[in-house]
Amino acid sequence: MTDEPTDAELLAAHVAGDAEAFGRLFTRHRNRLWAVALRTMGNPHDAADGLQDGMIAAYRRADSFRGEAAVTTWLHRVVVNACLDRLRAAKVRRTEALPDDVDEQRDRGSTLTATTAADDPEEAAIRDERRRALLAALATLPAEQRAALVLLDMEGHSVAEVAQMLDCAEGTVKSRCARGRDRLATLLRDRLADPPDRDAAHAEPDPAEARPIAVPPNPTAAGEGGAP
Repeated sequence: MTDEPTDAELLAAHVAGDAEAFGRLFTRHRNRLWAVALRTMGNPHDAADGLQDGMIAAYRRADSFRGEAAVTTWLHRVVVNACLDRLRAAKVRRTEALPDDVDEQRDRGSTLTATTAADDPEEAAIRDERRRALLAALATLPAEQRAALVLLDMEGHSVAEVAQMLDCAEGTVKSRCARGRDRLATLLRDRLADPPDRDAAHAEPDPAEARPIAVPPNPTAAGEGGAP
């Protein structure tokens, strides 16, 4: 039994003329690339277009890969930039909620939006509602802030990796994420507040029963790194 070729070997084989190598590489990372495109674009139709643009660009520019980063990092960069190009060209700021299959298509999973099978139904419903609110709010951010947050907080890449993908300084990534989180906190404050008890709609609120608002953490205060 032979070992599977590495990502770098598949990319090199594609450059050398292997007709099947790029398809194998894409199949290997399709789910994660699709999740990134979906979260960045905001809906399946535009995500499919963005992913296709990115894969065409990667296919044609494979010989530009110099091995300075992992192949997966390079692929994420190409796909994200293709999505951002589409968003900038259309001057679109998405306002609709992202589709449910964003969580079905992830490999790493989102530390901000994932639910677990062990949750009781009520807790799972609350968490799902908050996940939807977060994704809907995320879709309203400027494209560059959204891309930085998706890659750092939802895909779990480091600040250095995101800077490579977005072709910007690490400080720019931190700044975009900080501004994005501030905006999300404002948008989510009302959406994520617990609804009042129907039987006590006119009663005075009990501070001891108040829940904290689930706002994404700000890693800039603790240095570089992805979501905790």
